Amino acid sequence: MAEVFPRKTLGLAANWRYDRFMAQNFLSHDDLVIVVRLVAALSIGGLIGLERSLHGRPAGFRTHSLVCLASALLMLVSVYQMHWMTEVPLDTIRADPTRMAQGIMTGIGFLGAGVIFKEGLNVRGLTTAASIWITASIGILVGIGFYLPAILGAVLTLAVLALFRLIENKLPSEYYAHHILAFDRKSVMSEEAVRKLIGKHGFSLANVSSRLSEGGKLFEYRMTIHSRDQRAVENLSKHLRDLPQVKEFRITPVGD
Repeated sequence: MAEVFPRKTLGLAANWRYDRFMAQNFLSHDDLVIVVRLVAALSIGGLIGLERSLHGRPAGFRTHSLVCLASALLMLVSVYQMHWMTEVPLDTIRADPTRMAQGIMTGIGFLGAGVIFKEGLNVRGLTTAASIWITASIGILVGIGFYLPAILGAVLTLAVLALFRLIENKLPSEYYAHHILAFDRKSVMSEEAVRKLIGKHGFSLANVSSRLSEGGKLFEYRMTIHSRDQRAVENLSKHLRDLPQVKEFRITPVGD
């Protein structure tokens, strides 16, 4: 017993001196935890944003990195409120960290709405808006030190954005597009003939409307077409290019 006690005493003394040295010259334990959480949030947000950038989305690498980092920062304000509420007695502090999380998710809703835009009759950006929303959620988890669900959530998010895209492309699905077909006002094809023309190429029609454009010089049909065969788009496009009475046409795919 006489040999063990001095070794324990020396070990405790060394640890105490080390902790004191770190606290005085470098970072405290809480500071190190904060740094780790912020770096983790930045890394996870960057990974999710990188996938969005690779697919040319408006909110990509930097946006997702900042969203995740900001969420973690705001949650750290709530988790470590004792560090900055130094002038307030401890028994009077009644801050609820879950309210901070609710405020973050409410604010992210406005940012997500900003990446949803309408291109003609097509609405795009819904998947990117959802990725921003879940990135903020992961940032909240990292900010409170809940690493396991944060890492698992990041992995599942990347799987949905990257791998599910491949699965989705392999699954049999309907191809939807918005179609505009314009004729000279003096040689307009009847709606019944248009339906037969498009139906002959494997498409079904819906929401057919018509209007005059170019100051009344052109007559336009606008419709939604869909088919299970995506090759039908090229066949239809080639056929319309060869029709002399067709002045203009547009086929706009419906995407995410």
